[in-house]
Amino acid sequence: MLMVQDVDLTPNPHALKFILNERLLQRETRSFESKEEAQNDPLAKGIFEIEGVESVFYMDKFITIVKNPGVGWEKIQMPFLTFIRKFDKSLIPPEEITGSEIAGDSEKLKKINFILDKRVRPALAGDGGGLEILGLEGNKLLIRYQGACDNCPSAIHGTLVAIENLLVRELGEKIDVVLG
Repeated sequence: MLMVQDVDLTPNPHALKFILNERLLQRETRSFESKEEAQNDPLAKGIFEIEGVESVFYMDKFITIVKNPGVGWEKIQMPFLTFIRKFDKSLIPPEEITGSEIAGDSEKLKKINFILDKRVRPALAGDGGGLEILGLEGNKLLIRYQGACDNCPSAIHGTLVAIENLLVRELGEKIDVVLG
């Protein structure tokens, strides 16, 4: 039975990270910005049924919920805890990818993904978030934050610059990191 073991605050005041007793996914991350996006994922769809939920992100052993600023956590937490206890984990759709690298990726994109997997994504996951690469055009890397990192002031400014500086140091060339 799925149970919440702990709840962590995130740098985003409108996001909470719920740590579970069991793994939901081995490698993949799932991010949903609306109820419509979540229609084929019973876990995310059920969470969106709770009033005030604006986005759902999950991976490994945690779920991050971003709420509407006008709704208090007291309206979300108890319904979420009840939902998780009753949810059948076998309903989660199987993972489709085995890693962040996609066949046909350029060598530069593979190196970027490797750096992000080792140095950036674990830190973002620690704060209840994630990062998806949308594309690489020349030296312009287009990314999208997930979970607590999406719309978080520190992620939008400071973290973006830190990622860019890390990639420049590791790759030895100028990389512009932009939000998509």
